[in-house]
Amino acid sequence: MKKTIGLLLFLALPFTSVAAADLTAILSGDHRSVENRQRDEFRHPRETLDFFAIDPTMTVVEVWPGAGWYTEILAPLLKDEGKLYAAHFSSDSPVPYFNKVRKEFIEKLGADPVVYGNVDVVEFNPGSGVLDVADSSVDRVVTFRNVHNWLRDNSEEQAFALFYKVLKPGGMLGVVEHRAPPDKDRQWMLDNGYMTEAAVIELAEKAGFKLVAKSEINANPLDKSDHPAGVWSLPPTLRLGDTDREKYSAIGESDRMTLLFRKAEQ
Repeated sequence: MKKTIGLLLFLALPFTSVAAADLTAILSGDHRSVENRQRDEFRHPRETLDFFAIDPTMTVVEVWPGAGWYTEILAPLLKDEGKLYAAHFSSDSPVPYFNKVRKEFIEKLGADPVVYGNVDVVEFNPGSGVLDVADSSVDRVVTFRNVHNWLRDNSEEQAFALFYKVLKPGGMLGVVEHRAPPDKDRQWMLDNGYMTEAAVIELAEKAGFKLVAKSEINANPLDKSDHPAGVWSLPPTLRLGDTDREKYSAIGESDRMTLLFRKAEQ
């Protein structure tokens, strides 16, 4: 059974559950592809957003949204009373893949202004110290399966410092990340795309955050993280192609930690 492991600090937090009826309609909405809806089985968006205590009146930053899987859910949830900043790759990135994904993301938003009309696309480049959102202005920062990417250019500490900077006092950071066994070192994490839970917590605490709670919402005990192409062996990437495709499809998406941190009140 999946469960939430809460710290005593969590009990003192005001908690507003995502409006059930609103989220049900969003998750089944026509703006989401069948393929993306099938990912709900592994990504548990309803439970995850509840755990992050996000409500429709908040200002939220989604960090490196990629193709927009979570944006499809957050944008309509926040469009009437809240605000969503999609902190994407830099517009002048030298990485062709980043340019392609950002361009496609902006085109996606432009194609459906009813759903995405209240989304501002801003830049996040931790290596350059850029998160183009006003300091102390947002209620939540959320990031999904990204921490291992910042490890690659040694910008992970800068990333968490920027998250802390833009959050209001008492605001919270929600992190979902591929979870490595606790004995793995930095090089293994770089090679395989998983992070130890301890490493992510250490990064957040170094930036000033306090751990509020952990959850097993996105755990997958079938994933032993011992794959020849690292986490990318698994769906949805399936980097090995047809080699052992059935095996990796049966495992499903990666085992993931789900962590909630809070910025100090003062």
